[in-house]
Amino acid sequence: MKKTLRFLVFITVIVTISFYGFVKYNGVNNGKQAPDFETTLIDGTLFKLSDLKGKYVLLDFWDSWCPPCRKENPKLAALYKKYSDKLTVVTVALEKNNKHWKKASEKDGFVWKNQIVNQNRFVLMSSIARKYGVTEIPAKFLISPEGNIVGKLSFNEIEKILLED
Repeated sequence: MKKTLRFLVFITVIVTISFYGFVKYNGVNNGKQAPDFETTLIDGTLFKLSDLKGKYVLLDFWDSWCPPCRKENPKLAALYKKYSDKLTVVTVALEKNNKHWKKASEKDGFVWKNQIVNQNRFVLMSSIARKYGVTEIPAKFLISPEGNIVGKLSFNEIEKILLED
């Protein structure tokens, strides 16, 4: 019995340490280069974040099952419509199930090309979300035309920056 208990404690410690290493979040710093990533868009085309230099980029992490995300999505669509000449929107749906995002994105007015669905059983284990230190959603990061992180900002803060530019 003692051997079994020690073995279970040992396994628990190893699993905990391994899990911590797996979920380590890097996060981002304002003014620093935005972490680049490559993936596939919902239409099947290849996407690389660093290819979007020249306009502001709003990187938005959301999910179809997230009530605060769904509440903000129409505001995101309105912001895109108003500032599409100086703002590129990239949405990353952190989905457990690949079936629900499409209906939600259509209902909420997502008309831009750069839509990503990152399916993972544990949604915040997404490699893209980890690069940005996302621990809760919704999360929005504004990236400058030069590719630097402006910040994790609210809609009002983003609009203020876009109006000044």
